[in-house]
Amino acid sequence: SGDRCGGVDPGMRCGFGRLPDGRTVAYAAQCGTATRPAGFRTAARLVRLAGRLGLPVLTLIDTPGAANDAAAERAGAGPAIADLFAAVVSARTPVTSLLVGEGGSGGALALAAPGNLWATPDSYFSVIAPELAASILKRPPQDAGPVADRLRLRPRDLVDLGVVRGIVEPRGTRSG
Repeated sequence: SGDRCGGVDPGMRCGFGRLPDGRTVAYAAQCGTATRPAGFRTAARLVRLAGRLGLPVLTLIDTPGAANDAAAERAGAGPAIADLFAAVVSARTPVTSLLVGEGGSGGALALAAPGNLWATPDSYFSVIAPELAASILKRPPQDAGPVADRLRLRPRDLVDLGVVRGIVEPRGTRSG
């Protein structure tokens, strides 16, 4: 627990678990909140530790993005995100990522394994939430749906764009 710099992000859970076949896997899971710098540092520490132990890593992505308040900036949000990007892309063991909910901005992208990102049917991945994009475009809130269509952030869009490898359906079947 923690980033070894005095910080803990309750919205990032990191640890080790066992797969049904008995293999051990390291995991970093976002819990649906804006990820704090300590969460990014903790996840980077986990990815590097998994590499030293020879364990595969599973990342679960569910965040509106990185925390962007003054405290997060003072705590080094930018460098913490960059460090996690570096840890994931240079991991010594396989990293698999599953988009399980909201995948917003660089806070989600930092945990996304290049070439090994999967999505669940109810997830999305975008630089911005459709509601916020509609607001920036000075559109009424009811235009969030058409804006989402144009953003192409839904799982089927992500497969078509080559952003994710496929959609993981309930009951473990895959499509896409």
